[in-house]
Amino acid sequence: MKRFQFKSFTLALLAVAGLYSCTDLEIEETDSFISEGFQGLENPASALDQLYNQIGGALGDQANTFALNVVTTDEQLIPTRGADWGDNGRWRKLHQHEWGLEEIDIITPFDQWNSNQLLASQILDARSAAPSDVASQAHFLRAWSMFLILDLYGQVPFRDTELSSSELPTVLTGAEAVDFILGDLDAAIAGLPATAAGTGTQNRASKAAARFLKAKVLLNRHIYDNHYTGTTGSPAASDMQEVISLVDAIAADGYGLQAGYFDLFKSDADSETIWFTSNANTGNRIFNGLHYNSTGLGGGGWNGFSTLAEFYDLFEGDANSNRYTTDLESAPADGQEERRGGVPQIGVPFSGAAGTSDNGGFEDGSNVGNGFLLGQQYSLNGTPLQDRQGNPLFFSREFVDGSGQPNLINNSERTGIRLMKYNPRYNGGFTAHLVLFRYADAHLMKAEAQLRSGGDPTALVNELRVLRDANPLGSVNEQALLDERGRELYVEGWRRNDMIRFGQYTRQWEFKSSSETNNDTRKLFPIPLPQLLANPGLQQNPGY
Repeated sequence: MKRFQFKSFTLALLAVAGLYSCTDLEIEETDSFISEGFQGLENPASALDQLYNQIGGALGDQANTFALNVVTTDEQLIPTRGADWGDNGRWRKLHQHEWGLEEIDIITPFDQWNSNQLLASQILDARSAAPSDVASQAHFLRAWSMFLILDLYGQVPFRDTELSSSELPTVLTGAEAVDFILGDLDAAIAGLPATAAGTGTQNRASKAAARFLKAKVLLNRHIYDNHYTGTTGSPAASDMQEVISLVDAIAADGYGLQAGYFDLFKSDADSETIWFTSNANTGNRIFNGLHYNSTGLGGGGWNGFSTLAEFYDLFEGDANSNRYTTDLESAPADGQEERRGGVPQIGVPFSGAAGTSDNGGFEDGSNVGNGFLLGQQYSLNGTPLQDRQGNPLFFSREFVDGSGQPNLINNSERTGIRLMKYNPRYNGGFTAHLVLFRYADAHLMKAEAQLRSGGDPTALVNELRVLRDANPLGSVNEQALLDERGRELYVEGWRRNDMIRFGQYTRQWEFKSSSETNNDTRKLFPIPLPQLLANPGLQQNPGY
């Protein structure tokens, strides 16, 4: 696949870069261009390493792809606290569904994932003569990149690397795009290794990773086939049966559900992790929500990202308190299920455990809780923390301004429940182990495929719930299944995709603009204007 911009696009992209001088939009060799006279890559294995680096960088960011998939849902929002996190309304517009055509979080992912799919195509070009193992990886990473473009924008510009750079790229939509992605995934499944679960080598794609992504594509095929019809369509029974078969094949490689929910987000090998990136660290996921005084690690928190009380209320437990009895190793104190986590009231005594450091006899960072941080926060020695004005550092359910009214601006440092899936006590919070695909997701995809083909997924869902110390459900319908996916997979980047598939992405939630409720336009993001100028084959998405 060749870069889908050429000379006329160069000026347009440079103009956009000037508008966003604080963001790196430099045109590099891998940015949507292909040199005239391309005759293949000299070292496709090195190019594959570069591709993994680019993908890790794109996925480890708190903005761009992550923001589009998470901040535009009921799962995360970023209020303005004084002068912090204002950013010209950048974060508020995403949560409120008021984005326009020139948002940097919309422009950048389009460029990044098209750049990634082109590099994968260059690796796959016959003139590059990539070894079969490298080519199989490139098939998977091209499918992943194109899947994200299709999911976010509904149109995938594809450039054949064997054509002249003056040729416009083909634009794939709907069934044509899905078929192309599935073709890549079939090639990947045929050539990738059958990496056994628990080896810790899941930072490179395997048959299980390709099967996981194929199941995800099939589960959403009826959505992608109907992007422009105004309907959601219905899933084909054959697709749902294949989803079930793909998940069973993943299980046959030894992947399965594992007890100890927050252990899954450590760097230790486990039976659930199908694919993680070691080309990005977990720092953004940790520090973007912590208060400045939460920990001294990483220079302290950034006090931004939070979640809605209505999302927190999906979980079992006290609505107003979410504590552990003492430290992170203790039991829940407020009747909460395991996945909701808790706030420790003192740090964990230092024992020399791998990845931890000593701070006054405690594991540094172990005063920071797991999951949903609500209420009073504590220092390592159990002293109640304060904010920078000397108020008790008490994270509240509500987002209110100085007059006590619900608002996303003029918030204090203490509003909003914070989310903590990774913990800073390990490697100072910067572990190079960001989980991307998990078996629990595959397990719930199988349950959904059963539901959508007329079966009863209750037993599968309850198998997971019992393992997570949640009460079994009497029955499972679509709403219950969407809620369960939210409880299991929060801030793993799937909420937008799930809400669209279950018909709830356009519903009302706190702080979403009432004028945007039930606005189907927002199911896709606009095609960036420079791309429209560069390629007449692209059409602006309806409503923009």
